[in-house]
Amino acid sequence: MKHVLVTGGAGYIGSHACKLLARRGYVPVTFDNLVTGWSDAVKFGPFVQGDLLDRAALEAVFARYAPVAVMHFAALSQVGEATREPGRYWRNNMAGSLNLVEAMVEAGCTALVLSSTCATYGDQDGVVLDETSAQMPLNAYGASKRAVEDMLRDFGASHGLESVVFRYFNVAGADPEAEIGEWHMPETHLIPLMIEAAAGARAALTVHGTDYPTPDGTCVRDYVHVMDLVDAHIRGLEWLLGGRGSRVFNLGTGTGFSVREVIAACKVATGCDVPCSFGPRRAGDAAALVSGSRRAAAELGWSPQRSTLRDMISDSWRWYRTGGYSR
Repeated sequence: MKHVLVTGGAGYIGSHACKLLARRGYVPVTFDNLVTGWSDAVKFGPFVQGDLLDRAALEAVFARYAPVAVMHFAALSQVGEATREPGRYWRNNMAGSLNLVEAMVEAGCTALVLSSTCATYGDQDGVVLDETSAQMPLNAYGASKRAVEDMLRDFGASHGLESVVFRYFNVAGADPEAEIGEWHMPETHLIPLMIEAAAGARAALTVHGTDYPTPDGTCVRDYVHVMDLVDAHIRGLEWLLGGRGSRVFNLGTGTGFSVREVIAACKVATGCDVPCSFGPRRAGDAAALVSGSRRAAAELGWSPQRSTLRDMISDSWRWYRTGGYSR
């Protein structure tokens, strides 16, 4: 069986990717420092606790498992923190990725699927973003991810490294079987925060900003279900293993929903009210980010199956009610 190294495999998206990799016949090897991941989420293959800044640990995992490819999810990703502490983001996201790529090249592993972000595009209001849109990140999170993309192109030219880069939008939902789900510490993502408020575990959901230039004044985002997202990653992996070369894809539905619309959908999906308070905008937040994903559909055959607000919230609610990780 083919081994695939999954950096950040104990995190939200990485753990869902590991589950689908195992289901598709691969052996996912999780490499995670557990700073933002959870050991309880590692259920589908071997686990190596390590840090991307530790080159020796990376070399050891390549020597032991000889992966045919890498799925690279490990990154810090909080917009507010990235604005306050840019050095931490450049060190972890960029320097860690450089260590990883150099270890890959040394080991002869030349296929990488990168978890990138729509944050590389910055704030381009009223524009449906496609893969050719200008990249103008607003914070160190988006900027560090754009730099990793640039680095991959350079290593492609110099060492034959092939990469599939996925720039995706807001990821939501959980494993429909409620085996794994979304849980961060501290929690900063809208849907889990909203569910905590609906369940009474949080006094209120804070809505950050009601004066954006959007129809109802709150941020607009394109949401994609985590299982649809990781399906695209498997397709990207197989694209590379099939020798089709490097490519960049957006992943989203092409439809944006405001924070107020997501709250209304939560009330319908859970049958619970969502108490809310209203605060100022967060630094670094764009007003609206909506994807254009025709390339992923045309070239990868990717078609989101669960990326409706109802399914994303219902799956998250089901998983939350199982107790989650260490709750």
